[in-house]
Amino acid sequence: MAYTYLFGPVPSRRLGMSLGVDLVPRKVCTLDCVYCEVGRTTTLTSERKEYIPAAAIIAELGRFFATNTTAIDYITISGSGEPTLNSGIGDIVRSIKDNIDDIPLAVLTNGTLLYDKNVRDALLAADVVLPSLDAATATGFARINRHHRSITVDRYIEGLVTFRQEYHGKIWLEIFILPGYNDSDAELQALRQAILKIQPDSVQLNTLDRPGTVAGLRGATLVELERIAVVLHLEGVEIIAAAPDIGGAPSCRKEAESVLLEMIARRPCTLDDLVTTLGMPAPAIEKIVAALATAEKIEAVQLDRGLFYQLKNK
Repeated sequence: MAYTYLFGPVPSRRLGMSLGVDLVPRKVCTLDCVYCEVGRTTTLTSERKEYIPAAAIIAELGRFFATNTTAIDYITISGSGEPTLNSGIGDIVRSIKDNIDDIPLAVLTNGTLLYDKNVRDALLAADVVLPSLDAATATGFARINRHHRSITVDRYIEGLVTFRQEYHGKIWLEIFILPGYNDSDAELQALRQAILKIQPDSVQLNTLDRPGTVAGLRGATLVELERIAVVLHLEGVEIIAAAPDIGGAPSCRKEAESVLLEMIARRPCTLDDLVTTLGMPAPAIEKIVAALATAEKIEAVQLDRGLFYQLKNK
């Protein structure tokens, strides 16, 4: 059975086997981050509206769980843009918590709209919220996140602080480190002061290992990330490891080619990523990849971590 708004389950660095739920079209976002693995933002906006009807998403979740036999660690609201832009997110969160009580709900958000009480209220029932904060200075924020003009870094941080005061679940704050962008002492000290105000349950340092939207980017090395953790000098700082090895996880759908395309439409994947998620032997996936490449539907991009497959721009 094909799905329009659900993807996976896919292996996640932070959430194990995660069923993704898309709430906005690709790529509607408040930011146009230079490192975004989904690609350039096509609609840069802070306008909240029902980009995808909540009822349609809730109905798909119902169909999925009526037949699903795959083990899932989290249902994750995330995907192809900023999910809190969808004004129906509160209805979706409540429906998931009311009807699926044995799987925790995570919300992956850039956190830029948490200054809005309606957004904060919509997320209160989630089990864990994973916002990001890559810079705490106006210059750094503009350079790395390329934000919508209505959003300021001060408003952004205050939203995170207020949400922490109101929300009783876990907050895992991600900081995406890009050498040359946000790893100077001034940027790191500004981040440290912001984190002290926000008081998340954990601070997770991440870096680039997929194609970004700007040429010449590189990921931070482990040594660089360890240095940054020391500079931040805070409790609960961790360096995010690679996706866990969950080999043999079965695909939740038989249409391997369509699932593969669905995965790499959202983020580039290595062969190992595809093997892990689809539960198929590497030679079988290599044949599918070769056919899609011949049909000019996908292309390969070489990065430090290996060869990644992504949709081909036509």
